[in-house]
Amino acid sequence: MTNLPKVELNAVVAQVTENIRTRSRGSRADYLARMEAQAEQGPHRKTLPCGNLAHGFAACGPTDKDLLSQSDVPNIAIVSSYNDMLSAHQPFEDTPKQIKKIIAGAGGVAQFAGGVPAMCDGITQGMAGMELSLFSRDVIAMSTAIALSHNMFDGALCLGVCDKIVPGLLIGALSFGHLPMIFVPAGPMPSGLPNDEKARVRQLFAQGKVGREELLAAESASYHSPGTCTFYGTANSNQLLMEIMGLHLPGASFVNPNTPLREALTSAASEQVLKLVKGGDDYRPLAKVVDERAIVNAVVGLLATGGSTNHTMHLVAMAAAAGIQLTWDDFSALSSVVPSLTKIYPNGVADINHFQAAGGMAYLIGTLLDAGLLHEDVLTTYAETGLNAYRQEPQLRDGKLRWVPGPAESHDTSVLRSAADPFAADGGLKVLKGNLGRAVIKTSAVKPEYRVQEAPAIIFHSQSEFIEAFQRGELDKDFIAVLRYQGPRANGMPELHKLVPILGSLQDKGFKVGLVTDGRMSGASGKVAAAIHVTPEAAAGGLIGKIQNGDVIRMDGEAGTLDVLVDEAAFGARIATMPDLSGNQYGCGRELFAALRTQVTGAAMGARSFDFDVSEADQ
Repeated sequence: MTNLPKVELNAVVAQVTENIRTRSRGSRADYLARMEAQAEQGPHRKTLPCGNLAHGFAACGPTDKDLLSQSDVPNIAIVSSYNDMLSAHQPFEDTPKQIKKIIAGAGGVAQFAGGVPAMCDGITQGMAGMELSLFSRDVIAMSTAIALSHNMFDGALCLGVCDKIVPGLLIGALSFGHLPMIFVPAGPMPSGLPNDEKARVRQLFAQGKVGREELLAAESASYHSPGTCTFYGTANSNQLLMEIMGLHLPGASFVNPNTPLREALTSAASEQVLKLVKGGDDYRPLAKVVDERAIVNAVVGLLATGGSTNHTMHLVAMAAAAGIQLTWDDFSALSSVVPSLTKIYPNGVADINHFQAAGGMAYLIGTLLDAGLLHEDVLTTYAETGLNAYRQEPQLRDGKLRWVPGPAESHDTSVLRSAADPFAADGGLKVLKGNLGRAVIKTSAVKPEYRVQEAPAIIFHSQSEFIEAFQRGELDKDFIAVLRYQGPRANGMPELHKLVPILGSLQDKGFKVGLVTDGRMSGASGKVAAAIHVTPEAAAGGLIGKIQNGDVIRMDGEAGTLDVLVDEAAFGARIATMPDLSGNQYGCGRELFAALRTQVTGAAMGARSFDFDVSEADQ
């Protein structure tokens, strides 16, 4: 990888990076100073009183006790999202044993420091539990901090996959950014029922043309084995981001679970983290890996692949945890120059396994580097410095793991293309601005002819209200559904996927339809123009709360505007409609999250409950 020609960084990518660096100068310096102070202290076990240290290794065997008594033996924390109900996390069941064995063989010790909760939006979709989902990210961050708080450790391996888990793990880990850390994925399940067929059956069910038995059969054929769901939602977006930020080993993201290659990659990550600890020759703390360049690389990778819109919040929150001030305007600026290089469901019919077969991360990173759209000169967790090392892909040869050059050409240009021959010239994500505030639209999932919508508003305050109106036959017309009081302060910002099949079926009938909401749609957003994450949200006084039935709304995904076409003075004089939200405050544990609902920031600030000294005015 050393003979590659020098490529000039794209001017917009360079400028956005400099903008982030400038606005983050104070908060980033404060963060790094805190991490350096923690690094100077070192793991507390070196200075712990004997009774404290004895508690720290009481459950260990004699050999590990002896080793942990020595200050120069590295101890690696394992933090895992394992549970055996969720397919994405079930493969982690035996991973800690494997890690401990590998690290012991390399002269270190590994301890399972703690588990973090992992919930599935696919199970809670449309249910009360979904109102805990977004907040679970911050609970995971706090759980990660608790796991590491004993300060017995010289480094960590973070095991996680899905929607809120990886962002939460990284936010929590960054509080211990003086430690080197590597993220260890589990991989996607093998392909099942094609995603377009699954979507077709869902739409037929919404229309009443097939029953629950047919729907369950289709869903079961889609989600059928251990591993991550194969569509390109937030879970697989997480894996892509961790790799393009250098927090995975090269090519680790999309190798299927329970395969020899998957196990070899986990073993390699275990060996690698030992090389990065303080006191060694190649100390690489997490705080130095996650810098402004890595954050920009993450946004570029997200845009190039049409990744989850949840990351317009998660990446902002993850960056803030490292003292970096990322804004929606940065997303929008980068989207103007980053081409769309993939067609993965919901932006196409292929799944993540098809992307992997077409060339995967090695080809994607290579073509983005060749186009000057990624920072190459970054610090990663891999043995080589720089992102060029991630042009490689892992292979097993004679039972040994080797990294070899990735493909020079895409193996399937209907799924993955080069930056010189993209599916579209832009990244397919727009920030909408207008008299309703700001919002996000994922244009890459919407056909061009549907990206501009102008129609009368119909107001809803829950998904059930919308579904009932559809079932009564009241929605066979042009309209824009305004689903409000769905933001983090109102009810925790649940995903609103139950709307998608219905709106899709109405659009197929020829009606002009769209969605405006202060809620979220996530990585499976698609087909219908949707202005999501409207901020300020209605519960925080946002003007979306003043819209009335019949008001004409114009949503322009091409020009980047979102407006209600009502006389400015008359609209300003209105009193917002406030529904009864008491039903969202209790049941299914929601009462335990009341404090988070009152202190959470808006979507543009990452919908976070932590104060990272990043001003909302800067967002």
